[in-house]
Amino acid sequence: MKNILLLLAIAAGGCLPIQAGINGILRRFLGEPMQAALVSFAVGTLGLWGYSLAARHSWPSITELAAVPWWLWTGGLLGAVFVTCTILLGPKLGAATMTAYMLLGQLAVSIVLDHFALVGFPEHPVSLLRLLGVAMLFGGAILVRIF
Repeated sequence: MKNILLLLAIAAGGCLPIQAGINGILRRFLGEPMQAALVSFAVGTLGLWGYSLAARHSWPSITELAAVPWWLWTGGLLGAVFVTCTILLGPKLGAATMTAYMLLGQLAVSIVLDHFALVGFPEHPVSLLRLLGVAMLFGGAILVRIF
């Protein structure tokens, strides 16, 4: 089961450069990165809405929504920043460099989130080997950028 989850993570990661390329082309048609990001999120929202209807998921009540802590609403904003950055960076850096540096940022922040068990992640203390993994990715990102 864990191998399937790892394959799913790889497949999801593979969506990033494809999405960035598609959204970069969309930007050329729409003119602004924010409009391309907005269209991307609107299409994604419609897709999720359609799936939820088809799967007959129940909708939260206003009371349930009001009980959600304010900071949990920021996930969508973080996603918007991420998508907008891929629209801006992809055409300038290329898919490999953009993805390598984004992965570096994701891994570095993930080490901190795991170490301190933040935002719902289980505790996984930092270790020398984990830091070595981040350093190796940093070296790989530099190699991808240079060559």
